[in-house]
Parts: sequence; C-alpha cells; structure tokens
Amino acid sequence: MCVNEPLKMKTQRILITGSGAICGSGHTPQDILDALLAGRSAIGPITEWDTEGWPVRIAAEVQDYNAGKLTGDRKLLKHIRRSDVFGLYAADQAIEQAGFTPWRATLDEAAAERFADGTGVFVGSGGGGFANQYDYLPLIAAGHGELKAFGQELAATVNPLWLLRSLPNNVLGHVGIRQGLKGPNACITHHSISGLLALAEATAALRAGECSRAVVVAHEAPIEPQFVLYYHRLGLLSAEALRPFDARHDGSAMGEGAAALTLETEAAAHERGATVLAEMLGFGSASEGQGLLPVRDDGDGLVRAIRAALADAGLQPADVGLVVAHGNGTPNSDRSEARALDQVFGAQLPPVSGFKWAFGHLLAAAGLIDAVVALAVARAGTLPGIAGMGLQDSDAPALPVSAAPQSPRGNTLLVLSRGFGGTNAACLLRAAAA
Repeated sequence: MCVNEPLKMKTQRILITGSGAICGSGHTPQDILDALLAGRSAIGPITEWDTEGWPVRIAAEVQDYNAGKLTGDRKLLKHIRRSDVFGLYAADQAIEQAGFTPWRATLDEAAAERFADGTGVFVGSGGGGFANQYDYLPLIAAGHGELKAFGQELAATVNPLWLLRSLPNNVLGHVGIRQGLKGPNACITHHSISGLLALAEATAALRAGECSRAVVVAHEAPIEPQFVLYYHRLGLLSAEALRPFDARHDGSAMGEGAAALTLETEAAAHERGATVLAEMLGFGSASEGQGLLPVRDDGDGLVRAIRAALADAGLQPADVGLVVAHGNGTPNSDRSEARALDQVFGAQLPPVSGFKWAFGHLLAAAGLIDAVVALAVARAGTLPGIAGMGLQDSDAPALPVSAAPQSPRGNTLLVLSRGFGGTNAACLLRAAAA
C-alpha cells in the first residue's frame, strides 16, 4: 500500500487537525515535550507490583493514574483494560482539539449522519497483555491440574466480563460508540509498528475517498511481570537506563501510554475552518525476513522503508528537517538504524533524536507517540536532545545526535519505528507554522 500506491489515491491532501498523548512524561503532548526539553526521564522504579529480587526493576509508568478521571466513565472500567484507558483518553484529547463535537452540533440531522458515516477510526493495538490471564491463576492452583475441577469452578471464579476486557479492539469499538462514528475502521496488531501502520491505513482510506476524516489511536500498557521477565530473558532490557546510540547502551525499558491524531481531507478541514497542525506526506514499510528477533546489521529493511516513504511523498533526503529515530537502546537495533540513516542521507542527514530515553518503549504506541511529539517539536522549533548522552557507539556511523537541544533544519519530519519480525515503518509529515 505504502510503496506502490496508485496516483489517483493521492489527489487529496491529508491534514492533521488534532493530537493527544499520555505516557510517563506527561498527560498531554505539551507536557511530554516540556519534560523532554528539561531533560527529565520518567524511567524509574516500577511500582505496579513488588519487584524485590526481580532482574529488571525499572520502567516508565504513567503518573497520577486515575482510570475513572481519564475515561470520564467509571462504569466503562468494568469492560476495559489499563491500556484501553490510555487509548480512549488520548483519542478524547485529539477529538477535542480538532473540534469535531461542536462542529457536529451545528449540523442538521442529515448532515450530522453524513458526518458520522464519513468518520473512520483506525487503531494500533498490542496483542493483549499477560495480565489478561491472571484471573485464571487461582483457579488453576485450586484445581491441582485437574481439568474437570477447573471446568466446574470456571464460571464461579472467573469474571464473566473477562472476554470483553481482553479484546484487542476495545479502543476501536469504544471510540466509535462514545463519539457515534460509523465510518471505516481497522484494528492493527503488528508489534511496535502498529501505530504507524494505523496512521498509514487511515491516510490511504482518506486518499481513496472512503471517508472524509479519521481518528487514529495507538495504545499499550506492557509494564507487567511476565512482559518484563520475558523481554529480559530475550536480552532486550536494561537494568539501569535506556541510552540510544550511546556507547553504554545495553537494552531498552518498558513504557506505557497512548497517542492519537485526527486526520481530515483538505476539503473537510476547509469546510470546518479547522486549525491545521500538519500534513501527512508519505509512508513506507518493509520487512527483513530474518526471524522474530534478528535485524540485519546493514539496516536494509529500514533503508527500504525510508526510501519508500520519500518516494510516496515525492521528496528527496535533503528535504527532511529532522529525524525522530526508533532509538530503543538495544545495541544491534541502534547500530543498524545508524547505518540505515547513513546509507539514505549521507552528508545530508539532518538533526536526529529519539524520545524513548524519556518515556520508555510503548511497543504498539511507540511510533504514533513519536509522531505526535515530533509535531509539537516542529511547532516549538526545538528538537530535544538525548539527556545523558555520552560518547556515541564507535561500532556505527556517527549521527548528529546531542545531549543538548538542536534546531531542526526544516518542518518536514521523518519518524521511524521498528518491531519484531524484522518489521520497519517510516512516516513523513510536514508541520504547519505555530
């Protein structure tokens, strides 16, 4: 879709008119940017469970978590998970900033119905946490491994709403229900590139005329015992800090939260007199086919994804003003990402930064929250540095990264995301003037 998209699908400019985000660094995009510019990292001791004796004890938890306040509907909490709370909150922020609700209230009944039918919802979601299964653990223990005993007590022990709480498309469904949106929809579960793929799908639907506007959300809450333990056993987590592109990088760190954007065709945004935050320019996605965990040392998949995004946008490398790197802090990913950027841009590489050092790796939401924060960065005119950055890893090409803030070369932004299975995604956006 992203590489060989028909020209007829690109006649409409696709504009961003609202954004929202929540993570360990703050409850709004501006809060998050302020924390990044101040050099504050939200990665610290895990408080969600007792980590005494645990091999990894750090993550970036959302502070001041109040599910009822974040969703505005305490009854809904019986049906959704922590990750869903974040997704619904971010979606509400973006929809509010875009002004969908007050505009819709001015329409007559027929026009309001067309608005509902012409608004899609696209969500990047994790595949469901291990905590979804914890309701069964007491029952398994009480049954002493006997399947008959397990089955006899199942209905009396496990919450009957378990299935509803476990659905990976809860945010997709509830955004549509809460907002009365009836247009095309999709829930994408594709590890860490889920968020950017949801953004790509929404843009393609708008270009194709399937809808006039769309809400794009990505969410994840992986800070739970089994997630942390299994990622540690795979050698992917640091016990101290997330240090992208640093000679001391030794792993990533979990983060939680969500991000959201509202997209509209140029005609739809013009009709409402909407404030434009940015324009969607291009996407690329490519896989390396090496296996579930390995990445190619030369960054081939990421190279092809970036070049596909540039071709989709009709841009050259010199047109890019800043790069928000995946920068997850694992040595093999960081090194191959640096080689990919060097191969695509060479001496034309603009300032580079990454944000995971501050709020951790949000997995399915990682790419979309980077895009949301990148838009805030472009409008502020200052690219946050990587706090605590020391010597760069000498086993990879040197990048224009810094511990101090940098000035973007322009308002065209490249956002990168990578996931298991050798998957890579690249997104190009052009920020509007502040």
